[in-house]
Amino acid sequence: MDPIATDERRSSGSSSVSIEEKEKIDIEKTRVALKVEDVVADFDDPNIDKDAILFEDDSPYPEVRSAVANTDDPSMPVSSLRVWVIGIIWAIIIPGMNQFFFFRFPSVTVSGIVAQLISFPIGRAWARFLPNVKIFGVSLNPGPFNVKEHVLITIMASVGSGSAYATDIVAVQRVYYNQIYTFGYQWMIVMSTQLIGFSIGGIARRFLVQPPSMIWPANLVTCALFNTLHSQVYAGMGNRGGISRERFFFYAFLGSTCWYFFPGYIFQALSFFNWVCWIAPNNVVVNQLFGYSSGLGMSLITFDWAQIAYIGSPLATPWWAEANIAAGFVFFFWIVTPILYYTNAWYSKFMPISSRTSFDRFGQTYDVSRIINDDASLNVAKYEAYSPLFLSTTFAMSYGLSFASITATLTHTFLYFRKQIWVQSRRSMSEQPDIHARLMSKYPQVPEWWYGIIFITMFVFGIVSIEVWNTQFPVWAFVLALIISFLYTIPIGMIQAITNQQIGLNVVTELIIGYALPGRPIAMMMFKTWGYITMAQALTFASDFKLGHYMKIPPRPMFWSQVVATVIAGTVQLGVQAWMFTHIKGLCAPDQPDGFICPSTQVFGTASIIWGVIGPARQFSPGQIYYGLVFFFIIGIVCPVGGWLVSLKWPNSWIKYINFPVIFSGTGAIPPATAFNYVPWSIVGFVFNYVIRRRHFSWWTKYNYVLSAALDSGVAVSAILVFFILQYPANGTIGKDTIQVWWGNTVSFNNADGAAAPLVNLAPGASFG
Repeated sequence: MDPIATDERRSSGSSSVSIEEKEKIDIEKTRVALKVEDVVADFDDPNIDKDAILFEDDSPYPEVRSAVANTDDPSMPVSSLRVWVIGIIWAIIIPGMNQFFFFRFPSVTVSGIVAQLISFPIGRAWARFLPNVKIFGVSLNPGPFNVKEHVLITIMASVGSGSAYATDIVAVQRVYYNQIYTFGYQWMIVMSTQLIGFSIGGIARRFLVQPPSMIWPANLVTCALFNTLHSQVYAGMGNRGGISRERFFFYAFLGSTCWYFFPGYIFQALSFFNWVCWIAPNNVVVNQLFGYSSGLGMSLITFDWAQIAYIGSPLATPWWAEANIAAGFVFFFWIVTPILYYTNAWYSKFMPISSRTSFDRFGQTYDVSRIINDDASLNVAKYEAYSPLFLSTTFAMSYGLSFASITATLTHTFLYFRKQIWVQSRRSMSEQPDIHARLMSKYPQVPEWWYGIIFITMFVFGIVSIEVWNTQFPVWAFVLALIISFLYTIPIGMIQAITNQQIGLNVVTELIIGYALPGRPIAMMMFKTWGYITMAQALTFASDFKLGHYMKIPPRPMFWSQVVATVIAGTVQLGVQAWMFTHIKGLCAPDQPDGFICPSTQVFGTASIIWGVIGPARQFSPGQIYYGLVFFFIIGIVCPVGGWLVSLKWPNSWIKYINFPVIFSGTGAIPPATAFNYVPWSIVGFVFNYVIRRRHFSWWTKYNYVLSAALDSGVAVSAILVFFILQYPANGTIGKDTIQVWWGNTVSFNNADGAAAPLVNLAPGASFG
């Protein structure tokens, strides 16, 4: 029995009820045992159980079945007036608020999940209280607030919620290089970097969205929350008894919200639970191995979900991917890093074992102001008199792993995904062996030329902005940056869609432009932004496309909501930033009295000097201190080939679960993440996605993703409450002499770990290197 032909006959029904009834009839009549490998056979997918049997028209992945309904109701209103009103309001408020606090330390971020929660009662109130009249032919109240409207509002709220990467270029130009250009320049830079990625994501959707194997695990948590809030019932939830998903979410959300007040404010030692360091606070080696602030995190435990989920929810990532990351972390950071550190490789003993900053030969934070001229160009004489730049061992290791992940990604994609890429390039939506794609095929698709127009327009914006204003960024470098982002979008996107891990291009783009155009910091920032953020934006949009795919949002309203929200969000962020520079005295000064010290801008500006002014040639060329890290590029090529050859010999062994791009890139958040963000994450992932999933599958199916959504939501809401109630008022002085200084808030930091102590302290005036 042809599953595609079967579904084409079923798709004639317009309601979810008719689809379910016809599915049941087909199943009862035929009971055909479709093997999973017959449905998804484009590549050896570690997420799938090839021995499983499908008796229903649903996703072959249990993760997807548990979070996503396999039905659709095309009659639901989607692009309604209330969607656009609420969505545009969110697209103004959230990006504006986040941009304002982006320049402050401590800061707070209002995430899309907050908008998702608040929009639900707002939409319900709109449906209940507003009259059912038409304005210019548009219905003011099209009926009950439905899940599709909720999804579209949430996407508009979240698509541009975070600070646009390019706004840091504008801020650094102003603060570090005294370049204040017009709003038109700023707007074209931001729009170009944001929307070129959107056009690429749209073009790549046939590879990253339509195939059922591209599950995008993080979206399953969001889908589970939508379906829980709207009381959606579907077969994949299972038939386990117990409390409902809605009640379970409410209890877990309430508990998460209340609990976060303890590790987030009242008892911060529960977050930084480096208990071994409490026993020996002055033993440097113990603190380096077991510490959380500047150590390797061997204390294992934290009671703070914000720290556990800092690199993404462990409940959403497949266990085999988490196991790859955990194995990579243990090998490179618990075995290799201590060996390098305690043998004094790269003069590491004179620095903390783990730090997000760079150092000079005196063991102090590197002072870039001592090596540059007034125009921010490198003064070689000052540089040679001062110091080369040194990195902590974990920082240097993260660079090496980043190099390896770049070559491993292309190698892995060629070896494992080339068949799928070729198949998907010729397969239409309706031909996908997946119920969700076939349900979506009923809606008019977005024409490719729509994305093409956006690409051409934003490409012109980019050319104009770098040519009309003095950026020292040539057109050929702009084109090269886009080629790099294009080249990596599909390989990195496929790995992210399967493993929930994104490989960053930030380091390799800095390396390339640092060699190609040395001494041009503005050009370095622009190349990095177009080369890295274009790809990252493409994958963000692809992820949103998949969310719309799962929730059956018609593609064209999805397209326009994303474009409009992105334009509004970027414009609002630039307006807020311009207002702040005009009205906040001393903005970005280290001693700004209200805390607006611009920590991200400082990091971005320092990176522009390190990579754009000093340049990688003084770090990674033959004869330089970190030259050995370049060989990680070769390791990244060799390892996937070796794993692939072994899997050919033993195709059904555990070897097939080894994914070297994930092993190399999984720890890519270090820095700013530290070891203790990875260890508890791996433990929680093992408990839920291995132990509970194997032993209590019905519980896992019903509650796992709902629990993840509840914990995430509770922390997001509680963090905002803590910030605005207890930290932002009185400029952070509430409880300054009481709760802020009691033992539970200081014990984790009053030790060698908190002080980031090196193994060897230099005498005053002494140096190394």
